[in-house]
Amino acid sequence: MIAQRLLAAGPDPDARLFTGPRGGRITTAVLRDATHWDQVVSSLGHEKLRRHSLRHTGLTWMADAGVPLHVLRLIAGHGSLLTTQPYLHPDLQAIVAAGRSLSAHLAGAPGPSDPLAATLRVL
Repeated sequence: MIAQRLLAAGPDPDARLFTGPRGGRITTAVLRDATHWDQVVSSLGHEKLRRHSLRHTGLTWMADAGVPLHVLRLIAGHGSLLTTQPYLHPDLQAIVAAGRSLSAHLAGAPGPSDPLAATLRVL
C-alpha cells in the first residue's frame, strides 16, 4: 500500500512503522485483541459497531475538514478515487457554500477563501 510505504520506518521500503507482536503486518485479530474491541463495544451497547465504521468516520471527517480527495485516497490506501468517493458526504452547509462561491464567481467577485476553496476541491 502507498500509505504503508509513506509510513515506513527507515530506508527499507518494506519496514513498518508499527508491527505485530511477531513482526510484520498488524492483523485484524491483533487489533481486536489489543484494543479489547469486543468488550468495549459490548460495554458501550454497540455490538454492531465495526472497526471499519471508525475508519469510515475518520476518512469522512478528514474530507469534511478539506483534505483534498487525492490525499485522502493515499491515506486510505485506495488505488482509485472511485473507491475513496463513498467517504464523501457533503452536508447542507458545504452545498450552500459551493452555491455562494459560484454566485460570487459569476458576479465577478473575488474567489472563495482558502478554507472554502479546499472544501470545494474535496466535493
